[in-house]
Amino acid sequence: MNADNSTRIELAILAKAPLPGLCKTRLIPHLGAAGAAALQGWLLQRTVATAVTADIGPVSLWCAPDETHPDFQRCRAFGDVRLLPQPQGDLGARMHAAVAASRTPAGTLVIGTDCPVLTPDLIRQVADALDRHDAVLVPAEDGGYVLIALRRADPRLFEAIDWSTDRVMAQTRQRLRALGLDWYETAALWDVDRPADFERLTARFPALRSVLASSGQA
Repeated sequence: MNADNSTRIELAILAKAPLPGLCKTRLIPHLGAAGAAALQGWLLQRTVATAVTADIGPVSLWCAPDETHPDFQRCRAFGDVRLLPQPQGDLGARMHAAVAASRTPAGTLVIGTDCPVLTPDLIRQVADALDRHDAVLVPAEDGGYVLIALRRADPRLFEAIDWSTDRVMAQTRQRLRALGLDWYETAALWDVDRPADFERLTARFPALRSVLASSGQA
């Protein structure tokens, strides 16, 4: 990746604090509230480490409910990670805020913490593709997306989207088309929202079960 500051791309991560009852709520019946929170802590650390390793530009971590949770503070150990509180509003409003606050004129890449198979190499590929397109997306197998990269902020891209449904990606394609934006999509990845996703995750990362068990939270 070109180290010239004019081509660097900010990577914004939207994350919930690993607090029981706040995060991974669809997995609480499967893991318990504490177990779901422990899983969120693992996903948070993995995502921030992946973002820093990708080295496409500055990393900002948008924290909910705020940036004071110790797990957010620990993320600074991975590198130069700026902590910011997530603003009010739905997911679209919060994503737009992250893009609008970007420090890099070449564009911004936004992710959550739900996709454990997102790699530094794929992030670099997305950043490279953004040089040739207005937007780049990594679809999710459940009909949403796990990553969006944009050259510039446009709130219309995030308005009136049925977030957390299987219609998100289709609606986003329609919006991109309506706005006259050129975009590129990678192959779909999977994220962790449901019990079957957790089983898929632990099949890929067997040590995770031991990590959760040893924490006394699952």
